[in-house]
Amino acid sequence: MGNGDDQPRYEISQVAYIKLVLHALKHRTSAVNGVLLGRPSSSDGSLTEISDAVPLFHSNLGLLPNLEISLILIEEHYGGKGLSVVGYFHANERYDDSELSGVARNIGDHIYRDFPNAPILLLDNKKFEALEKGKDRSPVMQLYTRNASKNWKLSPDGGSRLILKEPSANVVLMDYISSEKWRDIVDFDDHLDDISKDWVNPDLFK
Repeated sequence: MGNGDDQPRYEISQVAYIKLVLHALKHRTSAVNGVLLGRPSSSDGSLTEISDAVPLFHSNLGLLPNLEISLILIEEHYGGKGLSVVGYFHANERYDDSELSGVARNIGDHIYRDFPNAPILLLDNKKFEALEKGKDRSPVMQLYTRNASKNWKLSPDGGSRLILKEPSANVVLMDYISSEKWRDIVDFDDHLDDISKDWVNPDLFK
């Protein structure tokens, strides 16, 4: 990673963004996580395009065997589409908790080994509350990246480094929330409990 203008930037699609927020809303009293799928989209690798996401777990987030199984299945499914795991999403259990947990940092480290520009996106409940009141239309997430000391640090300029690909994504998100679309989101925990539930969520946006 470089400095200044060389800092990595991330463009997140409406599909990926809405999936992750709906996942957090479905399990409001639990910590949840997910992975970001995409590819570098600039010649120098500084811009990462996040085009999809997979909700992972809402219980036992740090259970390594389940994580490894899910990552293998995700790579098998999305690899043929030219997508790979490029980052991690996390929402804390407590509404007022805005700290990056040890579990989040460890899983972020795991993904970082394969994709050095990998970010961690942490759901920001204050931003989400402002969005619901119509006061803010920026992504409802905090951006964390690894620094030269291999520590995950909150990006002070996250608003300029994490952008929504579709400017209307928050409007669509609010429509989905009002129609309780979050009830339909399926994560890997759901799939492991009932394999008929599809973790790809192919019908979520139909």
